[in-house]
Amino acid sequence: MPDTRPPLRAYVLAFTTIYLVWGSTYLAIRVSVESMPPFAMAALRFAIAGVMLMTLLKLRGAVWPTGRQWRDAFISGFFLLLGGNGLVSWAEQSVPSGITALIIGASPLFIVLADWAWPGGRRPGAVTLAAMLLGFAGVAWLAAPWEHAAPDHLNPAGVAVILLSCLSWSIGAIFGRNVRAPAPPFVAAAAQMLAGSVWLALAAWAHGDLAAWNSTMITNRSWLAFAYLVIAGCLGGYTAFVWLLKHSTPARTATYAYVNPVVAVFLGWLLLAEPVNARTLSASVIILTAVVIISTQGKRGAKKSAAT
Repeated sequence: MPDTRPPLRAYVLAFTTIYLVWGSTYLAIRVSVESMPPFAMAALRFAIAGVMLMTLLKLRGAVWPTGRQWRDAFISGFFLLLGGNGLVSWAEQSVPSGITALIIGASPLFIVLADWAWPGGRRPGAVTLAAMLLGFAGVAWLAAPWEHAAPDHLNPAGVAVILLSCLSWSIGAIFGRNVRAPAPPFVAAAAQMLAGSVWLALAAWAHGDLAAWNSTMITNRSWLAFAYLVIAGCLGGYTAFVWLLKHSTPARTATYAYVNPVVAVFLGWLLLAEPVNARTLSASVIILTAVVIISTQGKRGAKKSAAT
């Protein structure tokens, strides 16, 4: 029987894309919001990417989403793109990109909480609860709210908004997992981008971003970073992620959560001279250790359920 699996180079390209591209999007967001209003930038980013992806899919014969699938796209777009991405774009006006990625790296902790609170969700075991406490301790150590007078102290409002974005992303992820009769993955992604851009546009209007938008004041480097977010972040990164969900295992695909913060911290230090001190390094070890433990426990739980 012939081997129908994709070639090894396809896996290498896909994993390299989600590791490096998604790890670098935090830097690109930081540069974009230097001269672009955050919510307006995010709305335009996902609107362009959504139109491009949906047009490509329609040209290839994809079926238009149903009314119910559009409803699901607007719900998930609210939590994933407005809450998960829009809030991060706002926060990165004051929080370094590497630090943002480290805090976002704790998202699996919030996913466990959201799954627990969801009707019929699973209660985390003792080891997972301990890992969650460890992870939140790492975030607290990274933010160090007790050292508000320190010169490298993080903006507490920015950190709080990033944590809120983690919670919002987690709710959206759990909702997506429980959607009935979902659209095909790429169609769902395009619909979600379009729906999310509507929410982000409303946020831009409410926040005053639309009135503040001035194309003549936007720098060339912000435009370049924005183009990178649309092409590499939305189209390249998300396409690679969806492809891996189909052709690889969830556990292997989820390893991007371990690599992205490392890439983001390094790029922020290299290109934007963002500080990397002992607290940043130690907190990153604590947070990533907690994420690895939670992911390992999740795989063990899945194997146990399959065995029974």
